[in-house]
Amino acid sequence: MMTQEVTITNNVGLHARPATFFIQKATSYKSSIWIEKDDRSVNAKSLLGVLSLGIVSGMTISLVADGPDEAEALAGLKELVESGLNE
Repeated sequence: MMTQEVTITNNVGLHARPATFFIQKATSYKSSIWIEKDDRSVNAKSLLGVLSLGIVSGMTISLVADGPDEAEALAGLKELVESGLNE
């Protein structure tokens, strides 16, 4: 299991469209992936779960991956977030 902290840098945070891009990327990996914010943890492959966290620009979240491609998953998701989530 690996953890990576990332800061949301796009203007609108993880609302519907950027969350969809994030989830599509997360589902491309075999590993289980979670997003942790404050005391909550949700499946990063679930749109409702991700949206329920209310992640806005400037927030720092933790990505947790566990599985055969966990390092690749965290690196890919971190790169997506840092690129602005295609916004």
